[in-house]
Amino acid sequence: MPGEGQEARAILATGLSLKGGHGWVYRDVDLDIPGRGVTVIAGESGSGRTSLLLTLGGRMRPTGGTLMAAGHTRARRIRRVTALGLFDGVNDLDDALSVRDHIHERLRPHALRRRDGHAAEGALARAGLDVSGLPHADRTLVRHLGRDQRMRLGIALALLDEPEILLVDDLDDGLREDQRAGLVSTLRALSRQGLTVVASATEPPHDADTVIPLTSTPAEPPPEPVPPPLPNGTPAEIAVVTPEDAPEMAVAATEAAAEVAVVETDKESS
Repeated sequence: MPGEGQEARAILATGLSLKGGHGWVYRDVDLDIPGRGVTVIAGESGSGRTSLLLTLGGRMRPTGGTLMAAGHTRARRIRRVTALGLFDGVNDLDDALSVRDHIHERLRPHALRRRDGHAAEGALARAGLDVSGLPHADRTLVRHLGRDQRMRLGIALALLDEPEILLVDDLDDGLREDQRAGLVSTLRALSRQGLTVVASATEPPHDADTVIPLTSTPAEPPPEPVPPPLPNGTPAEIAVVTPEDAPEMAVAATEAAAEVAVVETDKESS
């Protein structure tokens, strides 16, 4: 559970930056996230909000800046105290498996230290996923779950790790307004139990406790072209030709070619 003093500051980042092959994913991000309440990182598509959440969870290494989460600065230790909800393309659910199958798979690494048979029921209840309302209870295949139910199952699986910090991506993706409000209510209830909750969204919910706007980082402009060197190593000059100049340049090129032909003829005559 969160340590003393975490209420004031659960995650602290200074100048956090990530640069990829196509430029900056996010850049110079400063964060001071409280230990209680629901914090939402809001940004449009391409703002780097998902990558930032993965960085806060120790799953993606930044290229610059400093990060401390729950008092830890090393990525391996940060991973131990954080857990991911459903992140599309990162920890996707298997449509061919049931809710029970996913729970059992998640509990397997903890089998030696966790004998409580009610762990799964407790996690599902805290995540707000009522399996009794599913077509085949916990044997219902994931392919038959709606987006809201999938997200809640992802949260339940994360809770089985007993994290100090819960990270939830795309809070408003594919959800109706009432579903999003219900999900935020669930996250707020988890935060009141001592869990730090950080989520991302395109549009932040009005009932979020803290909203951190994240703007898109423009890609770096391509480097200026370097003219090819002349034989003596001096850079050649680049002529910029506009459509208006084209006829004039064509005439000049024709005259130059004619002069060369005359010179060659004179040489042969001599």
